[in-house]
Amino acid sequence: MWMTLLQRFGRSAYAFPLACIAALVLLVISETSYRSASGSMQQLATMASTRTEIQSLWRHLVDAETGQRGYLITGRDDYLKPYRDALAQVDASLRLLNAYYRDDPQGEPLTQQLSALSTQKLSELATTMRLYDEGKRDAWRDMMLTNIGQEKMEAIRVASRALLELESQRVTRKREGVQRTLLVNRIGVALTTLISLLAVSLYFRQSLVLARVQNEQKLAVQVERDRLEAEVKTRTAQLTELAQHLQTAREDERNRLARELHDELGALLTAAKLDAARLKARLGAMTPEVAERLLHLNKLLNDGIALKRQIIENLRPSSLSNLGLAAALEIITSEFATASGLQLHVKLAPTDLNPSGELTTYRLVQEALTNIAKYAKATEVWVELSQHDSTVTIAVRDNGCGFDTSVPRQAAHGLLGMRYRVEAEGGEMTLVSKPGAGTSIEARLPAKP
Repeated sequence: MWMTLLQRFGRSAYAFPLACIAALVLLVISETSYRSASGSMQQLATMASTRTEIQSLWRHLVDAETGQRGYLITGRDDYLKPYRDALAQVDASLRLLNAYYRDDPQGEPLTQQLSALSTQKLSELATTMRLYDEGKRDAWRDMMLTNIGQEKMEAIRVASRALLELESQRVTRKREGVQRTLLVNRIGVALTTLISLLAVSLYFRQSLVLARVQNEQKLAVQVERDRLEAEVKTRTAQLTELAQHLQTAREDERNRLARELHDELGALLTAAKLDAARLKARLGAMTPEVAERLLHLNKLLNDGIALKRQIIENLRPSSLSNLGLAAALEIITSEFATASGLQLHVKLAPTDLNPSGELTTYRLVQEALTNIAKYAKATEVWVELSQHDSTVTIAVRDNGCGFDTSVPRQAAHGLLGMRYRVEAEGGEMTLVSKPGAGTSIEARLPAKP
């Protein structure tokens, strides 16, 4: 039903005008969102400057008090310069704050209170220094020993914190507004991809706008990016562990099937062969037809036993556990050369791998030879096994038709299985192939410690 409606809409004479109108509306929404986000960013910058100015005011008052104390204690004029500098800075900060919070129902009362307290504090400092300069020692000392200065500074601290808290709340609201604006912008960009070629063009334009906004917000999203990267690493480790578990379960299932085939089917075939031998002995003289049928039956049983052994060997390579990795690879490559008629160049050196690493190497060579037989159209194959220090390297190369590794292939599960299996063992696999230049698979695994 939806497909029919879409087809009718596509053939309608109103489709293009409606698409243009929708694209224009989405363009307006996107542009408005961008301007809103830009305005919000400018306001956030202004708020940050205001917060800095509030903190500077407190710091300059402390500097003024410190300069006053130093002058009163030492009598040195050197302390008057930082005191006077602090007075000028306090006056500048108060002018900026009063201008910023003018006509602000929440901030203006706090600013006026802070201005009054700062003026009182500066007056108290100036009064103390005037008494000191007039030589009224007891008067300025009594004034210093009272708690009036501490009370003024505490009141200034409370007012400053209230202003900072007010700005923090506004910054939070502005950030939430920016996030909502960005969300609306992203929805608009996504919708433009569904309407027409014009909408697609708008999508790219808005994507550039979004990219610029994201660059401006780079610092704000850095924490989230780090969290996502950590989560990706965790999920990758979990998938690697799962792949290793699945490979282990698969090998365990193969071993179980091999044992059952060896025990159950082997016993049945052996019993059938013994019964055929007893039947032949008891029949004595037989007609040619009966003898031919018994001979055919015996051949079928032998073929069944051989097939059973071949299946068991494919499920669980006994040569690997009995003879070692090099001998097992020698056997499998020899059998492959006989079955395929290809010319194999085999160079196998003794290695020191753990059992799971040996099985991974054996399965990799087995899968690579299977792929060569199916797809490569090669005439020669090279298999090399070597160990250098603590790294074991296995390489399988052919001179076949090759393929383009940059093009996704539907039948690539075997290659993915090889890679995951090697990585689960703590190694790495490299695949190199070009059309007409053959294929090379090389895996490096850590040796047994």
